[in-house]
Amino acid sequence: MKSIDELAASPNFTTAKTGTDRSVTFLPDPPRAKRRYTLISVDDHIVEPPDTFTGRVPRKFADRAPKVVDTDDGRQTWVYDGQKLPNVGFNAVVGRPVSEYGFEPVRFDEIRRGAWDIHERINDMDLNGVYASLNFPSFLPGFAGQRLQQVTNDRDLALACVRAWNDWHLEVWAGSYPERIIPCQLPWLLDPELGAQMIYQNAERGFHAVTFSENPAMLGLPSIHSGHWDPMMAACAETGTVVNLHIGSSGSSPSTTEDAPPDVPGVLFFAYAISAAVDWLYSGLPSRFPDLKICLSEGGIGWVAGLLDRLDHMLSYHAMYGTWAALGESLTPAEVFLRNFWFCAVEDKSSFVQYDRIGADNIMVESDYPHCDSTWPHTQQKIHEQIGGLPQDVIRKISWENASRLYGHPVPPDIQRDPEAF
Repeated sequence: MKSIDELAASPNFTTAKTGTDRSVTFLPDPPRAKRRYTLISVDDHIVEPPDTFTGRVPRKFADRAPKVVDTDDGRQTWVYDGQKLPNVGFNAVVGRPVSEYGFEPVRFDEIRRGAWDIHERINDMDLNGVYASLNFPSFLPGFAGQRLQQVTNDRDLALACVRAWNDWHLEVWAGSYPERIIPCQLPWLLDPELGAQMIYQNAERGFHAVTFSENPAMLGLPSIHSGHWDPMMAACAETGTVVNLHIGSSGSSPSTTEDAPPDVPGVLFFAYAISAAVDWLYSGLPSRFPDLKICLSEGGIGWVAGLLDRLDHMLSYHAMYGTWAALGESLTPAEVFLRNFWFCAVEDKSSFVQYDRIGADNIMVESDYPHCDSTWPHTQQKIHEQIGGLPQDVIRKISWENASRLYGHPVPPDIQRDPEAF
């Protein structure tokens, strides 16, 4: 495994400019994309703006809460409880030439404004033809909120910062355009009982999703097989809060050897999705909480049909292992998998045709703005190339209906009929 923090800090991870040469090229705004489909992207990201925590933590924590400072070498860094977290941009590279892609930028003025300004984000969604979007955190909180909770030893400070991020997300990021942004909260990971209380409270406030680690044990937390997380999963099942497992949320990326080139973890990044799927399936969480909704974010769908075949093949091994029988589950692993899991695709052209096997109701699309994987500003065209030949009812499900239903995010009838209506 490769630590994402190590990859982000490595000057050799990409061929992008490093050192003192940090010249940035912003490409001209693209033309507005032709809108063939109504689209909901279920995986995009936020670069938290400098004022995220301003006025949102108790006064006693104000000096220790995350804030952006300028450094002597002309860069910017987050400082949190006296510790520097140097990556403010974390691969927010859309709108720049591929030759400049890397894990930087290191200043906010080197980032396309739509990455951190909600008004400009909506403008970029309009250019891209994306009606609604679910947005994950970025480097500062960590994909599962873990960095805010593990960088400091002060739990009260950590809790205040997690609450502040959620307040900001609901009030400013999603609240400014509630019809366009699907609220997704950070979880409280350090106490599952309090974490469950927050899930209930946030559901009442309007959160429809929570980002969570695909493998909390990799973060030094109890594993999903321990029963430790049952209170939070029960809260998610009861409130309909979708558990989003974004690959990389365990702070690592699949790799092979220490001397493998950076392409290896880059290509294998999706592989965490299949590992997480099997791990969560056999953890018993979906069986103990049959209403639990689990979304594997940015993991693709190319592996899903093969895994379903493997799960069916493994039925003959159940008596040997005993795990599935001990769950008291009346359904097969493959049936539970399709009942409780949803999948997201950026570019999986050869896999969409397997929609019958994967489940036409279980597939959604994503644009991964503002990262290097993003299809922005060509998401409409890319989706057309991949699903344009499928039956119309399947296209509607994949492009927006499944996401709208899963996250309880309605799409107005006029936009359902005409993607040009927004």
